[in-house]
Amino acid sequence: MIWIICLLLIGGYLLGSIPSAVWIGRWFYRTDVREYGSHNAGATNTLRVLGRRAALPVFVIDAAKGYGAVMLAHLADLQGDGLFFLKIGLTAAAILGHIFPIFAGFKGGKGVATMAGCMLAIAPIPMLMGLATFVIVLAVSHYVSLGSMTGGVLFPFYILLVDGFQPYKLLFGVLVAVVLLITHRKNIKRLREGTENKTFLFIKRPKS
Repeated sequence: MIWIICLLLIGGYLLGSIPSAVWIGRWFYRTDVREYGSHNAGATNTLRVLGRRAALPVFVIDAAKGYGAVMLAHLADLQGDGLFFLKIGLTAAAILGHIFPIFAGFKGGKGVATMAGCMLAIAPIPMLMGLATFVIVLAVSHYVSLGSMTGGVLFPFYILLVDGFQPYKLLFGVLVAVVLLITHRKNIKRLREGTENKTFLFIKRPKS
Protein backbone atom coordinates (compact mmCIF):
# COMPACT_ATOMS: atom_id res chain seq x y z
CA MET A 1 0.00 0.00 0.00
CA ILE A 2 2.84 2.40 0.80
CA TRP A 3 4.28 2.20 -2.71
CA ILE A 4 0.83 2.80 -4.19
CA ILE A 5 0.44 5.94 -2.07
CA CYS A 6 3.91 7.12 -3.12
CA LEU A 7 3.04 6.60 -6.78
CA LEU A 8 -0.21 8.51 -6.35
CA LEU A 9 1.59 11.41 -4.67
CA ILE A 10 4.09 11.51 -7.54
CA GLY A 11 1.14 11.47 -9.95
CA GLY A 12 -0.44 14.37 -8.07
CA TYR A 13 2.77 16.35 -8.31
CA LEU A 14 3.10 15.65 -12.04
CA LEU A 15 -0.50 16.74 -12.63
CA GLY A 16 0.16 19.92 -10.68
CA SER A 17 3.28 20.49 -12.76
CA ILE A 18 1.33 20.91 -15.99
CA PRO A 19 2.24 24.57 -16.75
CA SER A 20 -0.88 25.62 -18.62
CA ALA A 21 -0.04 29.34 -18.51
CA VAL A 22 3.45 28.73 -19.89
CA TRP A 23 2.36 26.33 -22.61
CA ILE A 24 -0.66 28.33 -23.77
CA GLY A 25 1.40 31.51 -23.78
CA ARG A 26 4.18 29.94 -25.80
CA TRP A 27 2.09 27.88 -28.21
CA PHE A 28 -0.57 30.43 -29.08
CA TYR A 29 0.98 33.81 -28.26
CA ARG A 30 4.73 33.15 -28.47
CA THR A 31 4.99 34.72 -25.02
CA ASP A 32 6.29 33.44 -21.70
CA VAL A 33 4.00 35.11 -19.17
CA ARG A 34 6.69 34.67 -16.52
CA GLU A 35 8.68 37.40 -18.22
CA TYR A 36 5.96 40.02 -17.69
CA GLY A 37 3.63 41.38 -15.04
CA SER A 38 3.98 39.57 -11.71
CA HIS A 39 6.19 36.93 -13.38
CA ASN A 40 3.86 34.19 -12.13
CA ALA A 41 2.64 31.33 -14.32
CA GLY A 42 -1.00 31.56 -13.30
CA ALA A 43 -4.40 32.64 -14.55
CA THR A 44 -4.22 36.15 -13.04
CA ASN A 45 -0.93 37.08 -14.65
CA THR A 46 -2.08 35.47 -17.90
CA LEU A 47 -5.15 37.71 -17.77
CA ARG A 48 -3.03 40.81 -17.33
CA VAL A 49 -0.48 39.85 -19.99
CA LEU A 50 -2.52 38.01 -22.63
CA GLY A 51 -6.17 38.77 -21.87
CA ARG A 52 -9.34 36.84 -21.03
CA ARG A 53 -9.21 34.46 -23.97
CA ALA A 54 -5.92 33.04 -22.71
CA ALA A 55 -6.67 33.30 -18.98
CA LEU A 56 -9.91 31.31 -19.02
CA PRO A 57 -8.43 28.02 -20.29
CA VAL A 58 -5.47 28.49 -17.95
CA PHE A 59 -7.82 28.80 -14.97
CA VAL A 60 -9.91 25.81 -16.06
CA ILE A 61 -6.87 23.59 -16.65
CA ASP A 62 -5.22 24.61 -13.38
CA ALA A 63 -8.41 23.94 -11.41
CA ALA A 64 -8.97 20.64 -13.25
CA LYS A 65 -5.49 19.37 -12.46
CA GLY A 66 -6.07 20.09 -8.75
CA TYR A 67 -9.41 18.31 -8.82
CA GLY A 68 -7.93 15.39 -10.77
CA ALA A 69 -4.99 15.08 -8.39
CA VAL A 70 -7.30 14.73 -5.38
CA MET A 71 -9.46 12.21 -7.21
CA LEU A 72 -6.40 9.96 -7.57
CA ALA A 73 -6.97 9.07 -3.92
CA HIS A 74 -9.84 6.80 -4.94
CA LEU A 75 -7.36 4.52 -6.71
CA ALA A 76 -6.06 3.47 -3.30
CA ASP A 77 -7.88 0.94 -1.15
CA LEU A 78 -8.54 3.39 1.67
CA GLN A 79 -11.61 4.51 3.56
CA GLY A 80 -12.48 7.10 6.19
CA ASP A 81 -9.64 9.10 7.69
CA GLY A 82 -7.02 7.32 5.61
CA LEU A 83 -8.71 8.39 2.39
CA PHE A 84 -9.15 11.94 3.63
CA PHE A 85 -5.50 12.31 4.62
CA LEU A 86 -4.40 10.94 1.26
CA LYS A 87 -6.53 13.64 -0.39
CA ILE A 88 -4.76 16.23 1.74
CA GLY A 89 -1.42 14.81 0.68
CA LEU A 90 -2.45 14.92 -2.97
CA THR A 91 -3.59 18.52 -2.52
CA ALA A 92 -0.13 19.41 -1.21
CA ALA A 93 1.52 17.49 -4.05
CA ALA A 94 -0.55 19.24 -6.73
CA ILE A 95 0.08 22.71 -5.31
CA LEU A 96 3.77 21.95 -4.95
CA GLY A 97 3.78 20.88 -8.58
CA HIS A 98 2.12 24.12 -9.67
CA ILE A 99 4.53 26.29 -7.70
CA PHE A 100 7.60 24.26 -8.70
CA PRO A 101 6.64 22.58 -12.02
CA ILE A 102 9.09 20.00 -13.28
CA PHE A 103 7.90 20.70 -16.84
CA ALA A 104 8.68 24.43 -16.68
CA GLY A 105 12.02 24.81 -14.94
CA PHE A 106 10.47 24.70 -11.44
CA LYS A 107 9.16 28.25 -11.87
CA GLY A 108 5.38 28.34 -11.65
CA GLY A 109 2.61 30.33 -10.00
CA LYS A 110 0.94 30.66 -6.62
CA GLY A 111 -1.43 27.74 -7.08
CA VAL A 112 -4.71 29.50 -6.30
CA ALA A 113 -6.69 27.93 -9.17
CA THR A 114 -5.11 24.53 -8.49
CA MET A 115 -6.00 24.85 -4.82
CA ALA A 116 -9.57 25.77 -5.82
CA GLY A 117 -9.81 22.51 -7.77
CA CYS A 118 -8.57 20.57 -4.75
CA MET A 119 -11.05 22.38 -2.50
CA LEU A 120 -13.86 21.52 -4.91
CA ALA A 121 -12.96 17.84 -4.67
CA ILE A 122 -12.82 17.82 -0.86
CA ALA A 123 -15.48 20.36 0.19
CA PRO A 124 -17.52 21.32 -2.90
CA ILE A 125 -20.26 23.51 -1.40
CA PRO A 126 -17.95 25.52 0.91
CA MET A 127 -15.57 25.95 -2.01
CA LEU A 128 -18.36 27.33 -4.23
CA MET A 129 -19.28 29.72 -1.41
CA GLY A 130 -15.65 30.81 -1.28
CA LEU A 131 -15.67 31.27 -5.05
CA ALA A 132 -18.77 33.45 -4.79
CA THR A 133 -16.98 35.51 -2.14
CA PHE A 134 -13.98 35.88 -4.46
CA VAL A 135 -16.17 37.09 -7.33
CA ILE A 136 -17.98 39.64 -5.15
CA VAL A 137 -14.78 41.05 -3.64
CA LEU A 138 -13.12 41.19 -7.07
CA ALA A 139 -16.13 42.94 -8.60
CA VAL A 140 -16.11 45.57 -5.84
CA SER A 141 -12.38 46.08 -5.27
CA HIS A 142 -10.84 44.88 -8.57
CA TYR A 143 -8.09 43.17 -6.56
CA VAL A 144 -7.68 39.48 -7.41
CA SER A 145 -5.38 38.98 -4.44
CA LEU A 146 -7.90 40.46 -2.00
CA GLY A 147 -10.67 38.31 -3.43
CA SER A 148 -8.54 35.17 -3.19
CA MET A 149 -7.51 35.86 0.39
CA THR A 150 -11.02 36.77 1.51
CA GLY A 151 -12.51 33.63 -0.01
CA GLY A 152 -9.71 31.55 1.50
CA VAL A 153 -10.02 33.02 4.99
CA LEU A 154 -13.78 32.47 4.99
CA PHE A 155 -13.44 28.91 3.62
CA PRO A 156 -13.10 27.20 7.05
CA PHE A 157 -16.13 29.12 8.30
CA TYR A 158 -18.10 27.93 5.27
CA ILE A 159 -17.01 24.36 6.05
CA LEU A 160 -18.25 24.78 9.62
CA LEU A 161 -21.52 26.25 8.37
CA VAL A 162 -22.20 23.55 5.76
CA ASP A 163 -20.62 20.40 7.19
CA GLY A 164 -20.69 21.13 10.90
CA PHE A 165 -17.75 20.50 13.18
CA GLN A 166 -15.62 17.94 11.37
CA PRO A 167 -12.12 18.39 12.85
CA TYR A 168 -10.08 17.06 9.91
CA LYS A 169 -12.06 18.91 7.25
CA LEU A 170 -12.00 22.08 9.34
CA LEU A 171 -8.24 21.71 9.75
CA PHE A 172 -7.96 21.45 5.97
CA GLY A 173 -9.91 24.69 5.64
CA VAL A 174 -7.61 26.46 8.10
CA LEU A 175 -4.53 25.19 6.24
CA VAL A 176 -5.96 26.50 2.96
CA ALA A 177 -6.48 29.92 4.54
CA VAL A 178 -2.95 29.99 5.99
CA VAL A 179 -1.33 28.89 2.72
CA LEU A 180 -3.19 31.57 0.77
CA LEU A 181 -2.11 34.25 3.22
CA ILE A 182 1.51 33.09 3.10
CA THR A 183 1.66 32.94 -0.70
CA HIS A 184 0.07 36.39 -0.92
CA ARG A 185 2.32 38.11 1.62
CA LYS A 186 3.84 40.36 -1.09
CA ASN A 187 0.33 41.23 -2.28
CA ILE A 188 -0.63 42.14 1.29
CA LYS A 189 2.33 44.52 1.44
CA ARG A 190 1.35 46.12 -1.88
CA LEU A 191 -2.28 46.43 -0.75
CA ARG A 192 -1.15 48.25 2.36
CA GLU A 193 1.07 50.53 0.29
CA GLY A 194 -1.63 51.12 -2.34
CA THR A 195 0.54 49.77 -5.16
CA GLU A 196 -1.28 46.50 -5.87
CA ASN A 197 -2.36 46.04 -9.50
CA LYS A 198 -6.07 46.14 -10.19
CA THR A 199 -7.80 43.68 -12.51
CA PHE A 200 -10.94 44.82 -14.31
CA LEU A 201 -12.51 41.50 -15.19
CA PHE A 202 -16.14 42.51 -15.49
CA ILE A 203 -15.81 46.07 -16.78
CA LYS A 204 -13.40 47.89 -19.05
CA ARG A 205 -10.36 49.37 -17.37
CA PRO A 206 -11.02 53.09 -16.85
CA LYS A 207 -8.81 55.41 -18.87
CA SER A 208 -6.15 57.22 -16.86
